[in-house]
Amino acid sequence: MTSLTDGERVARANTALYEAMEQGDHAALERLWLDAADTEVSCVHPGWPVLRGRGEVLRSYALIMANTEYIQFFLTDVEVSVLADTALVTCTENILSGAPAEEEGELGPLVGQLVVATNVFRRTDDGWKVWSHHGSPVLTESDENGPEGPEGPDDGGRLMPD
Repeated sequence: MTSLTDGERVARANTALYEAMEQGDHAALERLWLDAADTEVSCVHPGWPVLRGRGEVLRSYALIMANTEYIQFFLTDVEVSVLADTALVTCTENILSGAPAEEEGELGPLVGQLVVATNVFRRTDDGWKVWSHHGSPVLTESDENGPEGPEGPDDGGRLMPD
């Protein structure tokens, strides 16, 4: 039996982060985030400001879990880099979630979203822990070519040269 490489351990920790979200398991999420007196964790959810500190970050996940009836992550483009006691994971989160239901007791329509994410991990005595998460929405072609076109609103040539 061969032992896992650091990269494989980090990949498993990264997967566990998303599984905890899917299952609404806040206790598992708490165990995955770094809890070190000398290091402050941070998190940026798509469209949110930077959250700093373990308490604030974990509260944000509790709010998301409490207000999301269904969520599933399909991770693609996963890349893991390890340097000493720090690891960086980049990936695309293909998210499928339940929108608010029109009637109580029913699941709302499913909504898809693409987010690119960077997760930074730190090696601890208890394994690899999430130090920072940053998620940024991916604009789709319809987002880029809205009513204003890919260049944005017409500025009369003042800001954007031809």
